[in-house]
Amino acid sequence: MIREAYADAATFFADTVGHIDREAWPQPALGEWTVRDLVGHANRALVTVETYLDKPAEAAEIMRPVEYYIRAAVSLGDPAMVAARGREAGEALGANPSAAVRATAQRVLARVAREADDALLTTPVGGIRLIDYLPSRVLELTVHTADIAAAVKLEREAPPSAASVSLHLMADLAVARGCAAPLLRSLTGRHPLPSAFNVLPV
Repeated sequence: MIREAYADAATFFADTVGHIDREAWPQPALGEWTVRDLVGHANRALVTVETYLDKPAEAAEIMRPVEYYIRAAVSLGDPAMVAARGREAGEALGANPSAAVRATAQRVLARVAREADDALLTTPVGGIRLIDYLPSRVLELTVHTADIAAAVKLEREAPPSAASVSLHLMADLAVARGCAAPLLRSLTGRHPLPSAFNVLPV
């Protein structure tokens, strides 16, 4: 399911990017990011898998996807640094960003297909198995593809596999952050969520 979700999320992302009109790339998208910046940021959910696989870890220090997400937010989640990395990644897409994204997706998906579930990756916050790293990448691709589609006014629906993995991880984040109760009450129609409610550890 996780591998299918990652492949579906990557394809969803690349296909959505392929529908972006040329004049839309410099337009505002999310926060201080332009469409190009946001696409560059989302593309890191492909690039980092490849980069981290190239540096095998000696042991798994992170056992659950939710643990990776929380550790990464603490160590790598400074908003200014995240914004800068997004801009740099956007610039790195070059003159034809859609083609660059498509080529990256094809290359990384082929690499992932060759790797075992328990292949060990070295991330900036510790070693982790491939199968435990991919859910966070599914979430990033799925959420940011929706952001991209909204920014350029495209009607897009996330693949069920990608949506399911993303929602499972966000539910785990809600539990880990102690905010499961308002989410459950909202999902069951009891009460609307508070303004700016967010389960992501930002």
